[in-house]
Amino acid sequence: MDATRKFGTVGDRGTEMREILAAVYASLQEKGYDPINQIVGYLLSEDPTYITNYKNARSLIRKLDRDELMQELVRCYLGLKK
Repeated sequence: MDATRKFGTVGDRGTEMREILAAVYASLQEKGYDPINQIVGYLLSEDPTYITNYKNARSLIRKLDRDELMQELVRCYLGLKK
């Protein structure tokens, strides 16, 4: 079968992702990093060293599926409903 793969919906995980991303953002900011650049670096490379260990931020962000997170980010950027 050469069917096109269709991604599922994020559903209730959107709230969990938002909370984790906000906590990671805050940890990076507290340590003096540019949170946006660091999170984008992580999303593009999947290299966890872009995220600080401070306040367990690295472990938190690794709980998220990158594909689901990027889907949610695009959806929010475009103002689309789930």
